[in-house]
Amino acid sequence: MAKRNTLLIVLAFFAIYVIWGATYLLNKIAVSELPAFMLAGTRFVVAGLLIFLISKLSGRSLKITKKQFINTVIAGFLFLTFGNGVVVWALKYVDSGFAALEISAQPLVVLLLMLILQGKKIQPMSFVGVGLGVIGIYLLVSQQQIINQEGAVFGMVLIFVCMLSWAYGSLFVGKADLPANYFVNTGYQMVTGGILLFIISLVLGEQWISPLEWSTPVQWSMFLLVIFGSIVAFTSFNYLLRVVSPEKVATSSYVNPIIAMLLGWYFLEEQVTTQSAIAAVVLLTGVYFINTKKKLTLFSRFTSSRTKSKLQ
Repeated sequence: MAKRNTLLIVLAFFAIYVIWGATYLLNKIAVSELPAFMLAGTRFVVAGLLIFLISKLSGRSLKITKKQFINTVIAGFLFLTFGNGVVVWALKYVDSGFAALEISAQPLVVLLLMLILQGKKIQPMSFVGVGLGVIGIYLLVSQQQIINQEGAVFGMVLIFVCMLSWAYGSLFVGKADLPANYFVNTGYQMVTGGILLFIISLVLGEQWISPLEWSTPVQWSMFLLVIFGSIVAFTSFNYLLRVVSPEKVATSSYVNPIIAMLLGWYFLEEQVTTQSAIAAVVLLTGVYFINTKKKLTLFSRFTSSRTKSKLQ
């Protein structure tokens, strides 16, 4: 595991918590005018090329091995081509805050995949977080006034499949042979993932729109998505996957919805129901239980008493 730097870790978590929370709003604005896969492809290819340019100007080498290149293509597909591109598509059918809330179930999927694929033992406190997450997601998707909207169920299914892709990608990146430099690693994932998105866009027959024809809000949204959502936040994400455990990184999915809901409500006048607010509180509480290193007191006392009784 890479060397830990406390300040960098704090700043990286801020990026994936807050900046990524804002990308739901920015994507929602852009996808209202642009085709989903063309939008996502443009964002990532431009961001990746900028990363390569900055890397060369700063003296960083872009050379990687064949194996590392293949792994960046796989990671780019799991995170960006599928994991992000399809989410942008889903935003045509659901509100940005709702999408972020559903994706907050990702840490639960990460924990279960770690159990199934890696045989990792789940700590008692994590089980509490999982339970809270399940309750929160139930509160979210059981709202009839939301799921009865046209295309909402389809959008939910798309987001759920993307969530699986991101969860598996988190485990893959944590173990895969990737470029040692996080910035260069991000650049390769962006470019390859973006090219794959362009291919999907062409196959689906999306009508590409020149940037000169984009409205001012869309132009600003794309600028912010490229610089902050892609370069800053995704580099932070790749860094964290190497220095902290995947389930800790996945907790960004708990905080993102709060940011997304507030911004969607303020700028797009998206509806925030009382039940959605309660779901958000429940899901945020789960962050503590998955992140905490404290032992579950009642569980510890129970196991301790069981051990003593066996020794007596």
